[in-house]
Amino acid sequence: MWISMRWFDAFILVSLFQMMLGQIRYSIQEEMRKGSFVGNVAEDLGMNAKQMKSGGARIVSGDSSEYIRLDVDKGTLVVGERIDREQLCGQTSPCSLSFEMIMMNPMQLHSILVEILDVNDNAPFFNEKEIKLDISDESATVGSRFLLESAEDNDVGLNALQNYILNPNDNFILKQHANPDGSKYAEMFLQKPLDREEHPFLSLKLIAVDGGDPQRSGTVNIEITVLDVNDNAPVFNQSVYRAAVVENGPKGTYITTVNASDADRDTNGQITYSFSKLKGSIADIFVIDQNSGIISVSGQIDFEKDKKYEVRVEAKDQGGLTDSSKVVIEVIDVNDNAPVINVMSFSSPVSEDAPPGTTIAIINVKDADSERNGQITCSIDTNLPFKIKSSLTNYYNLITDSIFDREAVPEYNITITATDSGSPPLSSARTLHLRISDVNDNAPLFDKGPYFAYVTENNSPGMSIFTVSARDSDWNQNARISYLLEDTQISGSPVSSYISINSENGVLHAVRSFDYEQIKQLKLEVKAQDGGSPPLSSNVSINIFIQDQNDNAPQVLYPVQTTSSLVAEMVPRSADVGYLVTKVVAVDVDSGQNAWLSYKLQKATDRALFEVGLQNGEIRTVRQVNDKDAVKQRLTVVVEDNGQPSRSATVNVNVVVADSFPEVLSEFTDFNHDKEYNDNLTFYLVLALAVVSFLFITCLVVIISVKIYRWRQSRILYHSNLPVIPYYPPRYADTLGTGTLQHVYNYEVCRTTDSRKSDCQFARPCSQNVLIMDPSSTGTMQRMQNEKNILDEPDSPLEVSLLPKNNAARCLITSERFYMFKCLMMFVFWTLRAAVDQ
Repeated sequence: MWISMRWFDAFILVSLFQMMLGQIRYSIQEEMRKGSFVGNVAEDLGMNAKQMKSGGARIVSGDSSEYIRLDVDKGTLVVGERIDREQLCGQTSPCSLSFEMIMMNPMQLHSILVEILDVNDNAPFFNEKEIKLDISDESATVGSRFLLESAEDNDVGLNALQNYILNPNDNFILKQHANPDGSKYAEMFLQKPLDREEHPFLSLKLIAVDGGDPQRSGTVNIEITVLDVNDNAPVFNQSVYRAAVVENGPKGTYITTVNASDADRDTNGQITYSFSKLKGSIADIFVIDQNSGIISVSGQIDFEKDKKYEVRVEAKDQGGLTDSSKVVIEVIDVNDNAPVINVMSFSSPVSEDAPPGTTIAIINVKDADSERNGQITCSIDTNLPFKIKSSLTNYYNLITDSIFDREAVPEYNITITATDSGSPPLSSARTLHLRISDVNDNAPLFDKGPYFAYVTENNSPGMSIFTVSARDSDWNQNARISYLLEDTQISGSPVSSYISINSENGVLHAVRSFDYEQIKQLKLEVKAQDGGSPPLSSNVSINIFIQDQNDNAPQVLYPVQTTSSLVAEMVPRSADVGYLVTKVVAVDVDSGQNAWLSYKLQKATDRALFEVGLQNGEIRTVRQVNDKDAVKQRLTVVVEDNGQPSRSATVNVNVVVADSFPEVLSEFTDFNHDKEYNDNLTFYLVLALAVVSFLFITCLVVIISVKIYRWRQSRILYHSNLPVIPYYPPRYADTLGTGTLQHVYNYEVCRTTDSRKSDCQFARPCSQNVLIMDPSSTGTMQRMQNEKNILDEPDSPLEVSLLPKNNAARCLITSERFYMFKCLMMFVFWTLRAAVDQ
């Protein structure tokens, strides 16, 4: 690339000035090879090649963008294709390529102009191979001028046509002139009269040369035929004609009329009109009537291509004499081009938390019309949260005007309308589809809360109990919900040991089989957490109620069923109708109707004598007792609950019909003991006495040692009394008012483990008389009236207690040795208990 130092310095100054104005300018010569260096755009923009590459720099516009290519790796502009200035710009000067370069990160837009410098690669040329002139020797006086065909040169500036040269001759000299557009044409002037008889034909050479280096030239032959007579040349009445025509005018539209006159008569005065030389496509646009001189439209006139035409008209008579005049045709612009919208850059999707003022798109709008017809206004729908602002010439930025909410509006159709100022105005529109990307700004929400669920006890582990559901207004990963159990405690155990939850669908499953009698309600917290970053969550309470199932049969508390002794209720023979014999006491640990108990007499020795209360289990006499009734009566009572299906329990009640205890003994006592049994018993009793004595002495030694040790430690240790906590069976209250325990009945039974041979029983009786007997023993005891009830409350429990240490008892002795053994055991027991109490 060759540039003189003066031009180079001037170019540098201009380039720096343009960069200050926001436009980068470069100059290159035409016909440079592909890949030739144009300019270091990265350095001119104050950055390096890596920044341009990471920023996504690219060329985004320009009809000639294929001629210039951006080498992102080096940050330079290079020639993309061979550039022919004459093909690209024709005679237009200066010739330049204009395009824009955009960077995405950060978003920047730069305008670049590359001027194409002309190279003298075209020689001047003439369209015709020769020029023929017919000159009359009579009319061709000295000073006559003859317009010659102009040469053309596709180059511009100094490389264009600069001069005409006529080969030396005696008759003609050459003078050249310049048109307003800078083109040159030549005329020959006659400086010596012609002599047809001497030289009927003359042959000259016309040379057109340019100003390039090296210089190029073109040649055409001028063939002159010398004619006789015709001494007057045509003369135009105006040297310059001016006219105007509207672009897009139809074919045949009148433009103007040229007129010339000739002083000759007849055929020598007949004038014909023609265009002397039309460049390029002008010959297809205008036509002139050779007889009338009317100029009209013959092709398509486009203001955007040429705003003004200059043509030269020639008037010629039959003798070959000519005159010329210039016609200037102004083209009037018509608003025939709608604006063209080009989207240079568009960012979609845009995050919903993008701040106002974020650039969404860069738009280029062009209108080929001029002046008002090319003045453009861009607009968008005012209801949208966007606005459009002008940046560089013909460039607009689409920016956000408010904060987005993807959950309310997930996408926008933005219609950009460009309207010119013509009359009537023309407009065009371009629609951009903008999607809003999600931000995790919404926590999951449950449909309702708290939730209530019900599950029947004795369920199978793994059973589905309930489903919780939450929704999240966000999208994709931010709306992907996971369900978790909060780490809480239920009855001292983690909630995960009772309930599990499917993290995907929120289905609650039972981990174990529930028992209503152990736990009646589960309270837990479920957390719904989305998949955002950071995740958002919300909690909901769930109350799971365990529903009772009839899985427990009634339990009979009284009478106590035992195989080692016999408990019988005594009924005097004087008992009246409705006499309360006893009461069957039963409970059911179930609830509701599953615990409603009913009592039925299943079997009886004499069904006509006793009946059982359906609701309260009281056994009463139905009629008067007489002497014929058997002494021993056996009743079988069935206790049944109200569940579905129902469950039941059976209890046997022994009743003795007698007025006194001795009367009963003969029925229940057997005094036949063989001697062998007594001897064996004596051996075992002696052995037991020895063992108990040894244990007694050992206990005394241990107690004395403990006393001494405690006395020594009393100064540093606090004294702790450890009372004996007697065992009481569960308190059974009246269930739902069914009448199971409507009255207070306290029963106490005390007996030895081996009542086969003897029995020592102590009782605190209530108001009823109960006979407690060993079927194989002769010992009996009548229960006495207690001075006061053990508990005053109506729901006091049934108590079975050990013998207190201050209780007075009456023993019925059946064997002296057995009596001694039992007394010794009682003595050891109370001694040990007293020691522990201290």
